[in-house]
Amino acid sequence: MTEGNVLVDLSRQLADVVETAQPWIVRVEARRRHGASGIVWSADGLIVTADHVVERDEEITVGLGDGRELPARLIGRDQGVDLAVLKVEASGLPAAQPSQEPVKTGNVVLALGRPYGSNAMASLGIVSAVGGHWRSWRGGSIEGVVRSDVTLYPGFSGGPLVDCDGRLIGVNSSILARGLAVAIPHAAIGTTVAALTSPGGAKRGYLGIASQPVKIPEGLRQALGLQQQSGLLVLNVEPGSPAERAGFLLGDTLVSFAGQPTTEPGALLELLGPGSAGKEETARVIRAGQLAALSVQIGERS
Repeated sequence: MTEGNVLVDLSRQLADVVETAQPWIVRVEARRRHGASGIVWSADGLIVTADHVVERDEEITVGLGDGRELPARLIGRDQGVDLAVLKVEASGLPAAQPSQEPVKTGNVVLALGRPYGSNAMASLGIVSAVGGHWRSWRGGSIEGVVRSDVTLYPGFSGGPLVDCDGRLIGVNSSILARGLAVAIPHAAIGTTVAALTSPGGAKRGYLGIASQPVKIPEGLRQALGLQQQSGLLVLNVEPGSPAERAGFLLGDTLVSFAGQPTTEPGALLELLGPGSAGKEETARVIRAGQLAALSVQIGERS
């Protein structure tokens, strides 16, 4: 007798969630080992997946929920937030729909993937934390990152974290938090997709320096009127780079770029994100105990 059995009802509802989401979950074949997962972002064939699972720029294949295997081309990638955008030549595809409810700690969620064959796989858990502004170790800046205790099986990266209505909360990544389950939320995905698909937006900026964090002596900070305690010591300037043309020298300490303090390499990487190439910005450096302003035209990272 199963009528009125809460566990049976829950089991059926979870199976319905997977069935609802299955049509827009895809398999991504872009690396040597096993496949990975992705989602249909738009009906005209835009596919979103994790950047780290795309190990080659060509000969990429996407397996759709309806069983079709289509070649895909890489539109752009943002390593900092671990997202890549692919394009398949197809139309009328079922696209992921965003969750309608604010994500809260304790919400029941499912991580879904399609790394093998045509059927989706699932992992159940709860939201363990919903963060605000977060900078990943890869240098990306993400708003509202979602952490959960779901198990991300091999190939689940790039697949969705969904709510109990089968709607998209975010795209899962096993690398942004060094092995812990993190989902890049829908709004952040939209921002990245817009940047990567806009003309000139798919390239990150490039300065051409090697640097490391260094503390600024208290006396020097006071003399220069600086609030920050550290900057980036310039260890190398690449010949012919935007940094060399701007006048960077070995031994300079970069304290701000584009009006923002540069206290660690990740802060600078964030300022050189998609869409920054070609912009003219001001870099402030400490040189011989004095502040100097350098005008830099940001290059394009190949």
